Amino acid sequence: MGSPRFRLVVSLAVASLLATFLVYTTVFGSSTQVLQVGQLTSDPAAAASKTVRLNGWVAKESGNPASPQGLHFTLADNKGQPGCINVLYYGSRPDAFRTGRAVLVDGKLENGTFVAVKDSLSTRCPSKYTASQKAIQQPTSNCSA
Repeated sequence: MGSPRFRLVVSLAVASLLATFLVYTTVFGSSTQVLQVGQLTSDPAAAASKTVRLNGWVAKESGNPASPQGLHFTLADNKGQPGCINVLYYGSRPDAFRTGRAVLVDGKLENGTFVAVKDSLSTRCPSKYTASQKAIQQPTSNCSA
């Protein structure tokens, strides 16, 4: 049982099982779909039954994510597409979160409001954008709600 050949066979079997698991999780693992605000407003069913990651610019904000009412904010599309989404969020608020900032948030669309997963809000670093992207990606004024 302690022979080098037996240990080699066991090691190869364990390695092949780990490799199979890695390939399976890479190919069939659960991945979160990232949607732009414009995509979600044109196809609301995309986020009605499963959790998605929503990407957009904060056009308006109010409330406190630690209160029972939560943080309410409106996201505009960062690619210039029409449409806005109202978001309800609970959890920690990133220090860099503010109006005009690009954010990512996970959640589902429920009755026209994107209900975020607790603590899933993150801001994107503005230093990563070029000047031409900044001109396109500013929130539009058509976000009234």
